[in-house]
Formats: sequence, structure tokens, C-alpha cells
Amino acid sequence: MKTIYEIESTPLEDGYRMPGEFEPQERIWMLWPHRPDTWRNGAKPAQQAFADVARAIARFEPVTVCAKPEDYEAARHLLAGDDGILVIEMESDDAWMRDCGPTFVVNDEGDVRAVHWHFNAWGGLFDGMYFPWDKDALVGVKVADLAGAVRYRPESFVLEGGSIHVDGEGTVLTTEMCLLSEGRNPELSREEIEGYLCEYLGAEKVVWIKDGIDPFETNGHIDDVACFVAPGEVACIWTEDESDPFYEASQAAYRELSTATDARGRSLTVHKLCLPKKPVYLTQEQIDTLDTVEGTQPRSADEPCIASYLNFLIVNGGVIVPQYRDENDALALEQVQAMFPDREVVGVDTVEVVYGGGNIHCITQQQPARR
Repeated sequence: MKTIYEIESTPLEDGYRMPGEFEPQERIWMLWPHRPDTWRNGAKPAQQAFADVARAIARFEPVTVCAKPEDYEAARHLLAGDDGILVIEMESDDAWMRDCGPTFVVNDEGDVRAVHWHFNAWGGLFDGMYFPWDKDALVGVKVADLAGAVRYRPESFVLEGGSIHVDGEGTVLTTEMCLLSEGRNPELSREEIEGYLCEYLGAEKVVWIKDGIDPFETNGHIDDVACFVAPGEVACIWTEDESDPFYEASQAAYRELSTATDARGRSLTVHKLCLPKKPVYLTQEQIDTLDTVEGTQPRSADEPCIASYLNFLIVNGGVIVPQYRDENDALALEQVQAMFPDREVVGVDTVEVVYGGGNIHCITQQQPARR
């Protein structure tokens, strides 16, 4: 039975589309980190990093931070005095708002609705990161309700927000590694998956990149590899260092994007964005501070963290970019500034976030502006 806030049609049928991240926004939504098996030292270092990200965003637009009831007081205390940041109570299993939160869509009149995807912790019982994920699965509807947005709900389609980028003009960017993975929608063909993307994002064409750089946790989300910076323009990770663990994936993604066209038939302009000079690894000592919890995938000191500068967030008048205490931090800011000459580029130290398996884009979700 559908609720008053849930409708059975699709955004495409109703004339709604997912806008590009570079279009005007009303606010950013975040979750507060708490899992001791994801975040080292009881999540305290990660909470400081999340607070730093929230403060950077709040310079440009409002932020709503959703914290578990038992974490509300501490989160509010850490963020106290920061204009533009609201802390509210919300249960969650972890802190990846991009992936368990809703995707917002708009129409030409400026109305905003939400798509509440099905979430199964990046692979469900096949290769998901943790179990259970029932609290995360409700974040989408809670945020949609708080935003006052009528909600679309695909019957069974599993999708995370980090697996897609759009140009707002009919083009979706994603990876085969993620959307064709066995833990998402194994009963659907590639063409059927494209159909869902177009129907629920209000799009016309899907541009597929073969691989992401995170095969084990997110199964290769696009937001670590490439994104639209404007209609007809994409940023793509890049390195010429053959010893870099992401060398082959970055080279392949650049080649694929350089030959792609968007929904309007334009060849894409591809901007290169460097990777950190040195790959980021968790040490065994840091891993030993993580709790061992049944149903959670363990971490290894042998696997590089997914440290990509491309996991940035575009906000009103600004771009919030990860920094890794790396030799290439300043270069990354310069390259992003060149892509966004009319926005202020702000770097935030997010090493503690990448230790948990994601970064700025992964922990945020934008709500488009109403007109």
C-alpha cells in the first residue's frame, strides 16, 4: 500500500530529472559516524573530520547532520556555534548518506521530489560490507519526509548514490563493475538497468565506464573515478605512475570518456585530476583499533585506501575537496580550481574519512533548490 507521500509513477513520466551537482542547491545532508568496526578509535577521529567537512560546506549553504540519539548531544556540542549546521536525531547503521539517502529530482517548475532506492550495504548477502542494514535502508524515506518531498520508490531496484553522476541534461555516468555486480540486481540485464536509471533519473542515455577503483567495498563507484563538472565536461582521475594501484583504471577511464558522447550528442571534454603521490594505507596498528563485529567485512593493511581527489562535493559557489597530507594536495586544488573558475575551492583533511572507506562525496547528499 502506497503512503500519501509515495507515488507509483516515475520521475521520467512526471517530467522530473536529477539535476547536475553544479546546479543550485538548498542544503546538504550528512550522517554522523559511529560504527566502531568502520571507524577507528571509537569513531572520534572520524567525527572530527566529518565536523570539518560540515563546517566547510556551511560556508556556502545549510547542512543537516543526522546523528543517532545517543550521539546527538556529542555531535551538537562538536558543531555548536556553527551557523548553518543543524543536528537532528536519526538512526543509521553507518554514515554514508550518499548511498543510503535519497536522490532528489526536480521539474521545470522548480518542484523537488525524491527517489528512495533500495539499499543492501553494497552487495547484500553476496558481498555486502555489513549486516544488518535495516536502519540505513530507512534513511532515504526519513530524509525525503524531512525535506517535504514526495517520494518515488522503485519496486526492487538496488542503487547507491555514489554509483551515479548526471549532467542534468539527460546523461548518466556509471560503471559496469558496480551496476552489473552480482550483489545488486542480478536478475536484470544491462538494458533493463539502463531502463531503471533513465526512468528514475529522468535521463536518456547511460555512459558506462568499465571499472571503478574500489572493487571490494563499493564494487567500483563512479564518484571516485569521474564526474560531470558541467554539461559536456567531465573530470577523470589520472596518473602516469605505472606503480600506482589505480594506474590501469585511471588510464582506461580516461580513454573511455574521451570517446564518449552525451545524450545531446556532444563529445565530452575530459579534465585530468591527479591522484595522491603516495597511496594511502591503514597500518596494522590502526586496524587493531577497529572492533570485530560479526557480519562486517574485515579491513586489511595490504589493500590501499580509496584516496581519490575526485570524491569532492560541488556546492553553491564552492567545491569541497579531499586532502591527504600528500605532496599532490596543492596540485589537486589547482586542477579543481581550473575546472571551476567561478567557485571557491576549499580543501579539507579527510584522511580519517578515507580510512573508513569513502570520502566527502560519499558522506554527503545534496538537496536541489526549489524555485
